[in-house]
Order: sequence, then structure tokens, then C-alpha cells
Amino acid sequence: MSARPAISAAPSTPAWVPGAVEASGARLVPLGAETEGLLWFGPLGVDGLGPALASAPRVRWVQLPSAGVDAALDAGLIDSDRTWTSAKGAFAEPVAEHALALTLAALRQLPARARTRTWGTEAGRSLYDARVLVLGAGGIARSFLELLAPFRTRNVVVRRRTAPVPGAERVVTGADLHAELAEADVVVLAAALTEQTRALVGPQELAAMRPGATLVNIARGGLVDTDALVAALRSGQVGAAALDVTDPEPLPDGHPLWELPNALVTPHTADTPEMVEPLLRRRVVENLGRFVAGDTLEGVVDPTTGY
Repeated sequence: MSARPAISAAPSTPAWVPGAVEASGARLVPLGAETEGLLWFGPLGVDGLGPALASAPRVRWVQLPSAGVDAALDAGLIDSDRTWTSAKGAFAEPVAEHALALTLAALRQLPARARTRTWGTEAGRSLYDARVLVLGAGGIARSFLELLAPFRTRNVVVRRRTAPVPGAERVVTGADLHAELAEADVVVLAAALTEQTRALVGPQELAAMRPGATLVNIARGGLVDTDALVAALRSGQVGAAALDVTDPEPLPDGHPLWELPNALVTPHTADTPEMVEPLLRRRVVENLGRFVAGDTLEGVVDPTTGY
């Protein structure tokens, strides 16, 4: 290892990166044989990352730009030979804010109200004192629970282990998912997409939900069986769905979710580039300093769990 670790950025180099690398005590080098740390700034997906790593055999650390790493996992890139870090937790606040906006919009029937051209009848539900079930316990889930505090909601979290989560009355594992779905007024998906969580909410889970409950997804579209959700919305089993992510994505023109009066879809805009840039920059700067110092990095990805 050199006195000043060699850092490369690919496939593009944001204007702030050279100064951040220099300030950390590292040095910015072209991607190649001496690269030890790779800052990956590719668009959604990981096209080109495999060849980039092949051209830089000494890379010990890869910083990914997104919170979810399912694309890198699906491509077979994430391994235990290097340290991989993501932006998990870095974008939690704007995504949680969007989750709250979607929740309130669905409960107040704003999708139908936005489409109607007549006065209509009174309808809507309050979030105050509602029972909220959150699937996942990462940064987004925790920020969302903080935002719920003024609403006096009764919150339950589903995660792999039952360690306490601030803001949750109870924490349960997946074995209790169906029982908790039957009690919840609002179900919020904030889990990572892995082989174990793909289609986590399918026909059986939708049938287990309390009739008329609201489903909110700000995590990954693949967590939900879309065809089953459409059927549940049409039947009224699910009262409303508010989705920032879908499967497929982008959601094709003419898809039933665009037309259903109890569905609200936003085009994966819980964290826009304008929101993300300063937060990603903060994560990269922090990890650059930690990498140079030999300290534990933030947002380390566990190859065995997939997040």
C-alpha cells in the first residue's frame, strides 16, 4: 500500500471529486493497475463496472452511488474479496419524507381526488393513532418512524432479528408477518431487495392484509407481486397503494396502476438528483477519509445478506 492511496473515479468524475480526494490525503489516478479505491458514479445499474474492475486488479474498496445494490448483486459483482460500500442510509431523510407524503395522500384519497371533475362525497382516513407496519429497519425505515412521531401511530417493524428499533412498539421477524399484516392500517415497504425478499408481498400477503388497508412502497418494485397488487386494488382488499417504485420499472404506459383510482404512482422520485448529490458527496468524503486512515467505512455491504 502506498503512503497516499490511489483513488479512481469512473465512468465519470464529478467536479468536486478531485478536491475531495486530495483533501482526504489520497491521490486521484486514472483507472488502472495502481487503483486501490474505486468511486463508481455510473447511472442506475452497473453497466461497465465489471470491465472497470477487471482493469484494476488492486482495487480493495468500491463505493457505489445508490442505497440499493441489487443490480450489482444480480450481475454477480459483489464479493468478499473487496470492501463494497453503498449509499445506504445517506438518502434516508428525503426518501422517508416521500414515504410520509405518499401515506398521507393515499389515506386522504388524493389520487381519486386529483382525477375527479365533480365534487364527490366525503371520504378519507387520518394517520393519527393508526397502526403502521414497516418492513425493514434500515436508515429509511428509522427516518420514517421519526416522522411518524407527531401522529401517535402504533408502529411495528418486521426485520430479520428482533433487536429494538427506535420508534417501534414492537419488532418481529418474518415468521409473524401475516399476523401483523392483519392488524395494520398502513404497510410501508422499506426493505432491501434480495433473493429472499423478492415478491415479499405476494397474493398470500395481500390477502392477509387488513381489508381496505394502505400499501406504500418506497424501496424496490420487486418486493411486490404487481399483478397480485392490481387484483387486490380492484377487489378492494387493498384500499390504496402509493408507489414510488414498481415492477416493471419504468411502469409502462397503459398499465392498470396508472388508471386505478386507488393507486398513486410517482416515477422513482423519492430522492431526485438534486437531493442526492450533496448527500452522496457527504458519504464519499467521509469514506475517503476513513479509507486513508484505515478506519471502518460507512455503508458497508454484506455479501451474504445482500445489503
